[in-house]
Amino acid sequence: QVQLVESGGGLVQTGGSLRLSCAASGLTWKINSMAWFRRAPGKEREFVARGTLNSGSVYYADSVKGRFTISTESEKSTVYLQMNSLKPEDTAVYYCAASADFYPNRRTDDYNYWGEGTQVAVSS
Repeated sequence: QVQLVESGGGLVQTGGSLRLSCAASGLTWKINSMAWFRRAPGKEREFVARGTLNSGSVYYADSVKGRFTISTESEKSTVYLQMNSLKPEDTAVYYCAASADFYPNRRTDDYNYWGEGTQVAVSS
């Protein structure tokens, strides 16, 4: 199967930046896109951004558009999330996800593989 391991979370002040990384291993030939979701305390998991491997196609949630940038390194089956201008409402556990679909939607059901998550906390 496919294993996903996230890194890069931490504590940052409002307006600061963090960069998350997620590396896939195992049967990586199965995946064609990688994405980030997040779950804030007391809320459901929500879509953040998606990038299609071997393609420049990216897609963002409105809440992060203009502040976050997703990028992929297809040769390494790795996805990054550069987060700038962070706000307290960005505080959440961030999950990496991978899909066999090239252009999956925003639903968690569209993704086949998940990482265990990395905590991001933004202080006001």
